[in-house]
Amino acid sequence: MAIARTKNVGISDYKLRLVMDQIRGKMVTEAIPMLRYMTSPAAAEILKILNAATANAENNDLQSRSDLKIVRITADKATWLRRYRPKARGRVGAFDRPTSHITIEVDEIRV
Repeated sequence: MAIARTKNVGISDYKLRLVMDQIRGKMVTEAIPMLRYMTSPAAAEILKILNAATANAENNDLQSRSDLKIVRITADKATWLRRYRPKARGRVGAFDRPTSHITIEVDEIRV
């Protein structure tokens, strides 16, 4: 079992989960082409972490890339960055910029 994590990704957890639901439980060899052709920025971030998890499995646990399956994939809320935008009449309006933590766990499944 190999795990890859990244913290404070500048995408909301809701948007990440929309992409994650499409690849949850799939083999890595199926999930990588799906993520590569999605236009969402969330897919690009998840693809980076999935590649890191497969590299961890290949190098640390000596597992075969073709036998790897996504066992667990999660997006958790992180701290929200408080930002300000100018408004009319010299005032300022506050808004929150969400960030997330992503965790991907892959394991070798004998077929």
